Amino acid sequence: MSAITLRLPDDKHQRLKVLADQRGMSINQLLNEMATLLLADFDAETRFKLRAERGKGKTERGLELLRKAMG
Repeated sequence: MSAITLRLPDDKHQRLKVLADQRGMSINQLLNEMATLLLADFDAETRFKLRAERGKGKTERGLELLRKAMG
């Protein structure tokens, strides 16, 4: 596990503390949860872009398969 130092303005730190307290967790747990959500979004976007790249030029074939699947 790694440790990082994060410099935040005092008001932002205080607001994060209030949020963490309301959720019954530490600021560390809150930031870890936030990082997990951001990475999940990043991973989904990366997968989408890869699939989109693989599908370039195959629009008609995709529509044909969709029509076939719909009967």
